[in-house]
Amino acid sequence: MFLAEVLGTVVSPVQHPVLDGEKLLLLRVLRPDGQPAGRTRIALDRARAGTGDRVLVVDEGNSGRQLVGKPDAPVKTVVVGVVDFIELGGTLVYGS
Repeated sequence: MFLAEVLGTVVSPVQHPVLDGEKLLLLRVLRPDGQPAGRTRIALDRARAGTGDRVLVVDEGNSGRQLVGKPDAPVKTVVVGVVDFIELGGTLVYGS
């Protein structure tokens, strides 16, 4: 799992039937302190996240396939939650 910020949505005319009707998000991977940490990723949205949200992401094929309920789905990375707060060492680093 990792934290990320939603940069926007991804639209493609080429799509696998399993992904029909699913929303794809472009993500920037973040450290807990909010600093970028790695390459951008595309993920299936299961948390109804929007641009600017901080999200929790599962990045493992078997878990992704279980979340969509199809063992042969071409899914690896899935947004599973929207983050409200992040606290590090007793200090609130994200949220109000």
